Amino acid sequence: MLTVSEDLVLREAIMNLLASRTAEAGGFLTRAELSSFPVGSETRRLIDTSRGIWNPRDLNATLSIVSSPDGPYDDRDVDGGLFRYDYRAGSTAGDNTKLRRALELQLPVILLRKFATGSYVPIFPVYVVDDDLAKRQFVVAVDEALRFIGRPDELSEVERRYAERVTRHRLHQSMFRGMVLHAYNVKCAVCHLKHGDLLDAAHITADSKETGLAVVSNGLSLCKIHHAAYDRNLMGISPDYQVAINRKLLDEVDGPMLKHGLQEMHGARIALPHDTKARPDPERLALRFNTFLSV
Repeated sequence: MLTVSEDLVLREAIMNLLASRTAEAGGFLTRAELSSFPVGSETRRLIDTSRGIWNPRDLNATLSIVSSPDGPYDDRDVDGGLFRYDYRAGSTAGDNTKLRRALELQLPVILLRKFATGSYVPIFPVYVVDDDLAKRQFVVAVDEALRFIGRPDELSEVERRYAERVTRHRLHQSMFRGMVLHAYNVKCAVCHLKHGDLLDAAHITADSKETGLAVVSNGLSLCKIHHAAYDRNLMGISPDYQVAINRKLLDEVDGPMLKHGLQEMHGARIALPHDTKARPDPERLALRFNTFLSV
């Protein structure tokens, strides 16, 4: 078994590589990719074959935990701004022992949020910050900023609100991007660019609004140029899925990016997910398109 310092170095290396690979892939990875992940000259498993807690033999503590929400998000898992993860069924020992060691040694862990068969959004580093024996749950901070703010039952109202906001943002936005890009097969709906690290999950109804839910039907997979144009109402998408470019941009003469990236998209039909339930909500598109037209 590695020393604790060696263990930490390895985890950091894995997470740095995981960040790069996840960005390239569009915010999510498959079970196959997680089961055979290249780290330097070796290949390591980042997920257990069948269980939710992965405890590699050479590591001092759990490396990853899997969460499978019933729906796109399950805020019942969030209590006081911290994520709650159930013990593995059975005794309090077994697989739970190494997850408890992650708490004792303050070693970072990878949270894998499952959203479709064989598809996961990695959220990391997360830290086990409490062991609630009475509820048979571990309490997990999903953001570095929340590691030291205290136990859930000891937080002030201000701390609780802050923690809940940070946690939901971290969980929801990561899941939103992964699910939207997965639905669009990691491709820009407008120009069909397929580089995951150049793609965003754009909200149709802004997430700052009460109805701006982080659900796939409120999302569009857009490259960064088209996302920026959409957010600034330089580009609109009609309820019948047609692209419209702001008249000033259509009349402007600039360079090849403007011509090929925006002007030539005017009137084109966006690519849609194969799953009809994942397609953009026409009512949301209509409201947003009216804003575009008014500008």
